[in-house]
Amino acid sequence: MAQNEGLLTIGEISQRSGVAISAIHFYESKNLIRSSRNARNQRVFSRRELRILAFIKVAQRLGFTLEEIKDVFRDLPPNRMPTKADWQKVSRAWDEALKARIELASKLRNQLELCIGCGCLSMKECPLRNPDDTLSNQGSGPHLL
Repeated sequence: MAQNEGLLTIGEISQRSGVAISAIHFYESKNLIRSSRNARNQRVFSRRELRILAFIKVAQRLGFTLEEIKDVFRDLPPNRMPTKADWQKVSRAWDEALKARIELASKLRNQLELCIGCGCLSMKECPLRNPDDTLSNQGSGPHLL
């Protein structure tokens, strides 16, 4: 019935998106997606929300928090399907964050073998965990007495 109206029930959107109904309720409670009510007072979703759910799942796999995802959604139009230009705006907004994550992952990959056997036993002095540590150039361990 909901599909005939161009809207999807919560079960339909769950099935189409692969997202659990409980997660859909959670995302809605966090104002990441929106629903309305039909004549029978059932929660229904526009097809726009399928795209939003797909984006949420990809962004979470990349390590973005729900708050970061919500921030970027502020630039999406609330009452229509996002266009290619809208998604490009979102992409530009996350470009720097993605570059920083890629750089960190590359550093980790390149230093992982050293980290496993470095012996510093301190997350405070680790150049990956604490990149602003100016004393790390002098090696691991205490340098100030």
